[in-house]
Amino acid sequence: MVFSKAGAQTPVLAVADSLYAVGDYSQAITTLEKTEPKTEQVYLKLARAFQAKGNLKEAVTYYEIVLEKNPERILTKVDHAKLLIKIREFNKADSIFSLLARNYPKNAGFQYQLGLIKEQQQDSTAIAYFKNTIQLEPVHQDALFKLSKDELQRREYGMATNYSLMGLSANPTNVSLRSILAQSYYNQNFYDKAIPEFEKIIELGQGNEFVHSRLGFSYYQLFDFLNAIAHYKKALNFEDKNADTHYNLGKLYAITGDLEKSEIHLLMAVLIKKQPVDAEFLSLGLTYKLQKDYKKALEYFNNSLEENPDNERALYERAIAADNYFKDLGTRINYYELYLKKFEAEGNEDLIYLARTRLKDLRKERHLFEE
Repeated sequence: MVFSKAGAQTPVLAVADSLYAVGDYSQAITTLEKTEPKTEQVYLKLARAFQAKGNLKEAVTYYEIVLEKNPERILTKVDHAKLLIKIREFNKADSIFSLLARNYPKNAGFQYQLGLIKEQQQDSTAIAYFKNTIQLEPVHQDALFKLSKDELQRREYGMATNYSLMGLSANPTNVSLRSILAQSYYNQNFYDKAIPEFEKIIELGQGNEFVHSRLGFSYYQLFDFLNAIAHYKKALNFEDKNADTHYNLGKLYAITGDLEKSEIHLLMAVLIKKQPVDAEFLSLGLTYKLQKDYKKALEYFNNSLEENPDNERALYERAIAADNYFKDLGTRINYYELYLKKFEAEGNEDLIYLARTRLKDLRKERHLFEE
């Protein structure tokens, strides 16, 4: 049925809204597409329905139609730009939010969105935008999480603590910020401060292996062995093949005199440790290599070699990843030399040939550079 009169739109839009509300997005779209004339309201509902359905590019198209008709719709611009971020059209999204930020310099949300765009582009200026955000809105939860997480990763625990506390002062139930705070205390060996924060995370219904194992270790360090055992056992409920958890439980049971349980957990730790996982790490490294994330690939090739120093493929692939990741010629040459030193005499002929050829090229490049 085609509705040709604007007055007839009201009931049809109500039907579309009802379909949208119950999650029948396809039928809502069909209803809206038959509606005539197409007003801003119809196009906007189409954009939202396509977005809800997961057809993001089609949603972008309808948002753009709305904005062509009425460029002053600020909220529509925001929705449109956020969607552009999701489909990784970062330059377009950046342009929109930059213009909005200039026009509305006191709006913290626009600064935060610019930070998200920069973050996804691996642009270090993202942090500056998150700082701009909290200057405008000091308790902006998401920006404070980004900042506190960055400080935690850089081991600037004092600043990580400060940002976390700023956010928690406004929202004590923010588990993400409380986790950053707990980890900041934990990493500084302030176990008496870390424990209440981890316990609060459990009270908020977000307990997991990470939280319970950190609590187990914290209580262990404070000589509260019974609580340490209790939390390590809960950690095993989430992951029963964690060798470190079994090892710590084995030591704790030995301290408390339960030698039978101590032996069981220590043997479990040994059995789990004996399971070779170098192949899994190698596969992960190759996956990141295909994605050209050579830093992550290096990390996993190193993990594979820690598990099995005789894994030839891992040693060779590590050299390839290092060749693509490091700028220093000497460093890149060294990785190939390490591979050939270990396997040149009895390794895979194809890999050896490739390594020799690349090493020759790098040495020639270094010689030309030094002239």
